Order: sequence, then structure tokens, then C-alpha cells
Amino acid sequence: MSISADLTEELAAQVRHAGTSGTPLEIIGNATKRFYGRAASGEPLATTGHCGIVSYEPSELVLTARCGTPLAEITARLAEHGQMLAFDPPCFAGEATLGGAIATGLAGPRRPFAGSVRDMVLGMRIINGRGEVLQFGGQVMKNVAGYDISRLMVGALGTLGVILDVSLKLLPAPQAEQTLTVDEPAARIYELTEQWLRAGIPVSAAAHGGKRMVVRLAGAASAVELGCRRIGGQDLEAAGKFWCDLRDHRLPFFSRHGAMPLWRIALPAGMPRPNLDGAWISDWAGRQIWLRTNMDPARVREEAQRLGGHATLFRGGDRTGDVFQPLAAPLLHLHRRLKLAFDPGGILNPRRLYARL
Repeated sequence: MSISADLTEELAAQVRHAGTSGTPLEIIGNATKRFYGRAASGEPLATTGHCGIVSYEPSELVLTARCGTPLAEITARLAEHGQMLAFDPPCFAGEATLGGAIATGLAGPRRPFAGSVRDMVLGMRIINGRGEVLQFGGQVMKNVAGYDISRLMVGALGTLGVILDVSLKLLPAPQAEQTLTVDEPAARIYELTEQWLRAGIPVSAAAHGGKRMVVRLAGAASAVELGCRRIGGQDLEAAGKFWCDLRDHRLPFFSRHGAMPLWRIALPAGMPRPNLDGAWISDWAGRQIWLRTNMDPARVREEAQRLGGHATLFRGGDRTGDVFQPLAAPLLHLHRRLKLAFDPGGILNPRRLYARL
């Protein structure tokens, strides 16, 4: 368990000093997701020391913790009370922190069935680029009025502020879980998942690796048992390890292709798999495709856009160029206005999202 420590004043002072001198800052926790986004630059602003669970109300399904708190510590505490983080955040090197999970907005296999990172954020304290400590939202949904600024920080990669503390909505852990493998083609993964959900089967994850579909049921024991009988298929051995390895990119798929760039392609529900060469694995019932390919990045993004989605160069490749899907001019203008409002000096994780931010 980490030692609880509040470094708000120290961190704010460092940001104010950097703002005065015009020194860019790289906000860094345990660096488990430093590979994500464009190449990082700037003087390190270490946040891991700002840690600890500030408050936890199991009866209210709400937790507030500081940014440097390890996810492992949070999930262990929640497990004691039969609760969980609904968005199933990747842990990667096993040392991932809450701040990194919020700043990247990454979620695991449970995300489309239980909610995204943004869905679960109730409130947040941040330090803006002026070194001011700001608080948004609260610890209950009814406290949110108007535009919810705290959720704007999810996925911003620290470009709008240094995340200090986050209040999250929690969910009860399921009473039972069972994972099945089904001999169905990848093209049917969304159709079948929707059929099962409409029939009341508690699907909590659905993936496909090109040879078989893997589906997890989670909920009341009776509902899981009935769902297994309805779906058929075979039980998957070491199911818990499979889902953790998919979430944290430890499946053989993620390592067997060497240095070939890894793309994350997000698609609307029911879209076919992109017509792109390479090795792939499907998650989120076909709405998230992991693709290993050496194809031209422009071609990958063009195909994702054709299907109504977007493509992110997740690992490898050129980290100094476009990593995320390029923004249309009006959206880029809006992003620049937001950056100017929160970080007028442009010192917080500059160009981590886009070259012009």
C-alpha cells in the first residue's frame, strides 16, 4: 500500500515556476503509458508522490483518490467490499496509477458493457497552466450542472491540467463470471452479442482473435448459468488471465510481431472489420480492433474514417508525427481554444496530443 501524501502545494509551485520561466513540463507518474501519444518532452513533473485514497464510501459506491495512487491499491481496496472500477483500466507494467488511467482514458474489455472512464468521473481537482488549483464536479451525480469540465480531462493526456484528485462512481463486482469460446466468424461478433444482450444474457466482454469468439458473462449466478446454456460453446481455461492479458496487451498477438506498429481502430457498432493487411484481434464486440501492420498510416486512417471510426498509432511507428486521427479544422480550432484557456503558456505536456497543441 502506498503512503498517503498531499503534494498539492508543491506541484502547484512547480507549475507556477515553470509558467514564469516558460519551461515545458512533462507530467509523469510511473511511466507505464509513456509510449502513448506523441513523443514526450519537457522537464519532468513527478506526480507519484501525490498519492493515497482520500475517501471511500462503499455504501455510496464512490471513491476519491489522488493521482499517484496505484490502480492495484485501489482495486484491492474495492475488492474487500465487493466493488470494482467499471471501466476495467489497463495496468500494463503493473504499476499504473489513477492519474495515468484518467489522463489516457484507456479502458479494458468491460468498457462497452459497463461504461467508459469518462462515464465514471464525478469530480476532479487539477492544476492549470497558471499553477492555480481548480475543482470541478463533486462526489455525486446531482452535483454536476452545466458542462462537466472534469470529464474534459479524460483522455487529454495532461495537456489541459495536472490531475490531482479524482472522484469516481463504482459498480458492484459481479456475483459470478464465466467465459466461453464459440466457433463463430469474426463478422458475427456484434450481431451475436446484441442478440444475447436482448435476450437478457449478461455479456460483459466479447473478443475475437480470428479463429474463435470469446465471450464473458458476468452477473447473478442464475443469469450466468442460463446464459451459458443458451450460448453453448466451451469453457475457457484460465479465463481471468485471458481477459487481463487482453486488457494489458500480454497476449501472444501483441508480442509475436516484433516492432511492427500497433494500431487501435475504434469503430461504430456493427461495422465490418477494416480492409487492411496485417494481423488483428477484435475487442468490444468488434468496436475496437487492434491491428499490427506496416501499411502507410494515411491508408489506415482513411479506411477507419471510411467506416465512421478513427485510428490511433498506439505503439511503435513515428511518434513525432500524427499519432491520433488528424482533426478537422473546426475541431482543431476548438482544441486550441481549450488549450489556451487552461494552459495559456503551453507548458503542460506540449504537443503530446497534436503537434499544434
